[in-house]
Amino acid sequence: MVCIMSLLELIGDDGIVITSESNLSVDSALALTCSVLLKNGKIEPSYLEAIKQKHNEIGAYYVLAPKIAMPHARPEDGVNEAALQITVFKNGVNLESEDNGDVYFSVTLAAMDSDSHINTIMALSELFQNDEDIEAIINSDNQSDIVEILKKY
Repeated sequence: MVCIMSLLELIGDDGIVITSESNLSVDSALALTCSVLLKNGKIEPSYLEAIKQKHNEIGAYYVLAPKIAMPHARPEDGVNEAALQITVFKNGVNLESEDNGDVYFSVTLAAMDSDSHINTIMALSELFQNDEDIEAIINSDNQSDIVEILKKY
């Protein structure tokens, strides 16, 4: 039986990071987008390294749309447990995406295999298509407001 976890279950109690830092390097920004996942043992440091490595090879493949990024690597790159981390960059961060500009909202995806996170991707794509909710998340100053928005997905 496949257990379908909600976005909030995958994010957990401390999986939302709001930062006002500006002028972050790509590496610093990516480290931040994985910080809670690393701290909680959901991913290994090798997972973050794989994301950075892929970025160096092909650029900001994980910047999906203006303002939105979804850093991820392959499950075998060091995922211990399926999880998500939300990172809000209040001042935006330049992840070198020529097409999409600065990123303000990032969802780091740690999946155990390619099948189990299909529902997660579907829920996220629904969220990513809702400009109002994305703006509300970016403009939010506290995690509880963001949690309320994410409950819809």
